[in-house]
Amino acid sequence: MSRPSLPFDLPLDRIRVTPWHDPVVEAVGYDPRSPYVERFWLALLGPSTTLLLRRVAAALEVSPDGFDLDLDETARAIGLGMRAGANGPFLRAIARTGQFHLSRPDGPGAIAVRTRISGLTHHQLERLPPSLQAEHDEWVRAAPEEPTAEERRTRSSTRAEPARAGRGARGRRGAAPPLEGAPGHGPRGPALGAARTSGPDALVAAADGDGRPLGPQAVAGIGTRRPRPATGSADDAA
Repeated sequence: MSRPSLPFDLPLDRIRVTPWHDPVVEAVGYDPRSPYVERFWLALLGPSTTLLLRRVAAALEVSPDGFDLDLDETARAIGLGMRAGANGPFLRAIARTGQFHLSRPDGPGAIAVRTRISGLTHHQLERLPPSLQAEHDEWVRAAPEEPTAEERRTRSSTRAEPARAGRGARGRRGAAPPLEGAPGHGPRGPALGAARTSGPDALVAAADGDGRPLGPQAVAGIGTRRPRPATGSADDAA
C-alpha cells in the first residue's frame, strides 16, 4: 500500500481545521472519543491517528466554526514531535485521516475533519484480529434497531402537540411557563437538570457516540442506547 499524501504543501507552521458536516454519518456514526472508535477503529488507524482525531474532536467542540492547529505544538503534545518532516509520524497521522476518508482538503493549508465516524465496513472488519471481529459481532447484535425516519417524524409530532396546547392554555391564563429543564416538566427536564449540575464534560460523556457511559462522569438517564454501526463511508480500500 502506498504511503498516504498530505492534503497541503509544506512548510507550514499551522493548518486550518474545520468540521466536515455529513448528515448521513452524523446521524448514525460515533464520536471519535467513543469506546467504539477506540476499540475497533484503533486497529486500522493506529494510535497516533486515533489520538489526533480525539484532540481535534475536542477542539471542534469548543470552536465549532474551526480553529488553527499548530503543527509543532500538537505533535509534541501527543508525544511525536515533528522529526523527519513529511515522513515523520505526526504528519503521517494527518495523512492517514485522509486515507480513511475522515478528513478532506478544505482550501490552501486547510482540512475539514469528520466529527462523527461511521461503523466499520465488512472489508475493514476482515482486517481486525479474530477476537475483535467476534466482539464487534456481539456489539452489533446488542445494538437496538434504530427507528425509521417515519417513526421519528411521528414521535416528534406526538410530543409537539401537547406542548403547543400547553403553551396556548398558559397564554390564555397569563401564567408564566416553567423553566426549561425543571423537574417534572417533560421527559427531558430531570435529565438536563442532572447534566447541567454535572458540568459539560459529564454531558459529553453521557451522550457519547455509542451511548455507553465513559466513567464516573456519565449522567444517568441520557443516551443509554447504542446505535447500530453504519456500514459505509470509510475507505474500503484503505
